[in-house]
Amino acid sequence: MKTFLLGMLCCVFSCRGSDGPGPGPADPPGPQGPSDVAFWLTKGDRSVLFAKQNVVLNFNTQLNASPNITVDESQAFQEIDGFGYTLTGGSATLINGLPEAKKSALLEDLFRWDSTHIGVSYLRISIGASDLSASTFSYNDMPAGQTDPTLVNFSIQMEKTDLIPVLKRILSINPTIKILGSPWSPPEWMKTNGNFKGGKLKPEYYAAYAQYFVKYVKAMQAEGIPIDAITPQNEPLHPGNNPSLDMQAAEQADFIGNHLGPAFRAAGITTKIICYDHNADRPDYPLTVLGDAKAAQYTDGSAFHLYGGSISALTQVHNAFPDKHVYFTEQWVGGPGNFAGDLKWHVSNLIIGAPRNWSRNVLEWNLAATADYKPHTPGGCTTCLGALTIGSDYTKNVAYYIIAHASKFVRPGSVRIASNLPGSLENVAFRTPDGKKVLIVLNNGANAQAFNIQYKGKQAATELAPGAVGTYVW
Repeated sequence: MKTFLLGMLCCVFSCRGSDGPGPGPADPPGPQGPSDVAFWLTKGDRSVLFAKQNVVLNFNTQLNASPNITVDESQAFQEIDGFGYTLTGGSATLINGLPEAKKSALLEDLFRWDSTHIGVSYLRISIGASDLSASTFSYNDMPAGQTDPTLVNFSIQMEKTDLIPVLKRILSINPTIKILGSPWSPPEWMKTNGNFKGGKLKPEYYAAYAQYFVKYVKAMQAEGIPIDAITPQNEPLHPGNNPSLDMQAAEQADFIGNHLGPAFRAAGITTKIICYDHNADRPDYPLTVLGDAKAAQYTDGSAFHLYGGSISALTQVHNAFPDKHVYFTEQWVGGPGNFAGDLKWHVSNLIIGAPRNWSRNVLEWNLAATADYKPHTPGGCTTCLGALTIGSDYTKNVAYYIIAHASKFVRPGSVRIASNLPGSLENVAFRTPDGKKVLIVLNNGANAQAFNIQYKGKQAATELAPGAVGTYVW
């Protein structure tokens, strides 16, 4: 596995304030004075890892022959909810097991957004076990042959060892972080095969399972953990995982429209319901759910992964239902990984591609794993490279840097604005709540590329090495 220097502080920042960098007295002056544009860089060869560059990038009226990326603030698109990871049960256990000083430093680095921190603003967690939990479980397990349709045995007690304490620490750092909950499986007694792996939700338990979500949201709220949104099922078309559930589009529409939505409404729960939560190769699934009148009234939007299909499918769904939101909720890095290739693919498709196709968030998969990709369930993912590798200390892997290039600067409430795509210079632009502009650029070509950032009739000249990623803020 490719890892980095233990506990490395990989960047030198001189930014101030809650929303990242801005020119000012503390910026190191260059030969021409302070810089209009702050510039953070990561290179595919790892020679630079999310480091602020001590260069002067000033807007002027001088013309040159380089291509222009024109940022047009007059064209605005979707609001952004945040960037982050899935805090799997395994990730929580590993983080919680760190020595206190290291755990504190790590959580500050991830979730604070001033100074040298990267400001993760959105998390996904599993409702019950995911395949990156140490074992399979739900919050209402019963002995074989027994059922509990009134859910008297419902309990999130097992999460009070690691997940809930870690979430409470995170919320103490960033009280406004958004949390999305997704189940990998209902309790076994609700399923046609009586097993955590595969099977379907029995129709006679649709109402009980809706109440399971109600109890979950209320139990987490009682712990001081607000659940912003849920999806009814992680990867409903992948029943081969452990845990998993086969839930077809018509079944999910029935469950949301006739059970989950009404149950939330009756309980006064405002947690969003987001449908699908699977690959972009099946946009017909969310289109079916959103096309169902009963389901649609309770459904905020649809969520996607990209293990199949094209990121442009998100725009297809947006265009069909422009009043519904679009989310990007999972993509793994396969271990041991290829830093340069993974950086380029993920920034191109996720950090740039998903927002350019209307996504309000971008989530990488597991936040943390051991050097041998543990923990995981029997049959769960055995090569999922965490954004962090955790043992007695922690190291940062490629997904850390992928998310950092957006999360630190594109704060919740930012809005995507227009920018063109000249040649190999893939990019996406945003306006932050405090009026700053953020431009994230990937040089997806084979050679170094000079270019201009053009804004309001002026331009700032810069350059990126092949495969490099730059975040520019002004």
